[in-house]
Amino acid sequence: MSRIPPEPRDEPPRTPVTVPASGLPHPEAPDYDVVGVGLGPFNLSLAALADGLPGLRAAFFEQAPAFTWHPGLLLEGTTLQVPFLADLVTLIDPTSPWSFLSYLQAHDRLFRFYLYERFHIPRREYDAYCRWVAEGLQSTHFGARVEAVRWHPDAGLFRLVVRQTAPPAATAHAEPSDRAGTWSTRVVTARHVVLGIGTEPTMPPAFAGVAGDRVFHSAYYRERRTSLAGLSHVAVVGSGQSGAEVFADLLRNQQTAAQHLTWITRTPAFAPMEYSKLGLEQFTPDYVRYFHGLEQGRKDALVPAQWQLYKGIDADTIAEIYDLLYERTIDGGDEAVTLLPGVSVQSASLDGERGETVLDCRHDDQNRAFALTTDAVVLATGYAARRPALLDPMVGLLALDDGGRFQIDARYRIATDPSVTGHLYVQNAELHTHGVGAPDLGLGAWRAAVILDDLTGGHAYRLPPPSAFTTFGAPPRTGGSHHAPRATATTAPTGHVGPGSAAASPAADGGGRREPDGARDAASDRGVRRHPVMLGEADR
Repeated sequence: MSRIPPEPRDEPPRTPVTVPASGLPHPEAPDYDVVGVGLGPFNLSLAALADGLPGLRAAFFEQAPAFTWHPGLLLEGTTLQVPFLADLVTLIDPTSPWSFLSYLQAHDRLFRFYLYERFHIPRREYDAYCRWVAEGLQSTHFGARVEAVRWHPDAGLFRLVVRQTAPPAATAHAEPSDRAGTWSTRVVTARHVVLGIGTEPTMPPAFAGVAGDRVFHSAYYRERRTSLAGLSHVAVVGSGQSGAEVFADLLRNQQTAAQHLTWITRTPAFAPMEYSKLGLEQFTPDYVRYFHGLEQGRKDALVPAQWQLYKGIDADTIAEIYDLLYERTIDGGDEAVTLLPGVSVQSASLDGERGETVLDCRHDDQNRAFALTTDAVVLATGYAARRPALLDPMVGLLALDDGGRFQIDARYRIATDPSVTGHLYVQNAELHTHGVGAPDLGLGAWRAAVILDDLTGGHAYRLPPPSAFTTFGAPPRTGGSHHAPRATATTAPTGHVGPGSAAASPAADGGGRREPDGARDAASDRGVRRHPVMLGEADR
């Protein structure tokens, strides 16, 4: 695979951006303006967009030796559930050299993709695209684990302890010391930090103590699926897209005379994902801003009720499963499959003599208990954000809600003690504050742009104006009648946001029709400016 990025385009030179300091005199200059911890697609998006901002000093550290994206689910025939335009950069900067189309051009695949005529690309190609970007950027560092993040008030900086976990793969931009593996631990300083460590597989409590080679999360399915081929019974638990893809893969390769498959889900049906055009507007910045302004109790009630937005199954996958089962039953054939919706697994235990797993289940509507014995279980039970141990040195400086979760403002800053004048941003750990779009790839570039806009004082990328046709929230009342709301200029402090700060709650007089707090409206200078400028220019 080529690691060479596309040739730079002829374009006017951009004025370097400057990242505002806290305003306090500090003798120590930071190594970087911003450091990213973790390199999944979201921090990789931030790195790619930051690469287009001259003067911004950024570094991103990832403990894995190379980029990889859900390797256990990179199955043949699977595609992204978002269009290719939801790459790392395009929805914010379609001229970026790190777009998916630039990747195709660099690999001489543009005409093949043109004739491919599909909006949704193979997952394997998305993984290859991200790997190409990760290997081409100068700011990315693999085989480097951030062990701890500390705030040093005297210096007004974050200090991060970085330990080398593996010699990074040789790339065009790797420093000689990196390639030689001559360092083991070092400390870097930064004005701001962005956490992009992602989520981790969730194992339900019912399966505590039985996890192993025969009971495992779908995140490891690809590497273990060959071990399932000779078993007489395999169960899949969970009916999101991952569960459906695992079940479909097992179904394609099933020897019906020797193996039975059971698919279990708590949801009342194997339901399709909401994919109507107006329904998808809940994955727009407009809805994110609206959701963030709701009371936390209402947010916590909304997210599980919206399960078909992010836990439903792609309609094509459902259709393929049904078609496979239909063809099997021609001439009285046995489908060798049991589908069990509305069923929850209460507990699981191992039968030591037979090497089987016994699932104690309950049909929720009938309130009836039954047992299911199986040789293996694949748990497609989702992922969850976690508070990483690397933040332990800062635990007394973080503001958490009643559930022990981060308090996160509209600009993706974790609320901290006022003594922390740098910003600690987070990506894909804000489902409880920003809604179902948090893990969605289609919002990744926009969220990265919001973060860059905030840490540069508003001089990174033009944020899109309100774009949804849906008005989220009640429209403002004027003259005794409702009317369609118009975007209005808003101003707010751009400094530190801590617990209870007014800037942490967006104004309510426009719902999701507003830019993030402190952003100007679409009619302002930011509505037309594209190139970054230095702080202090007249347009500020």
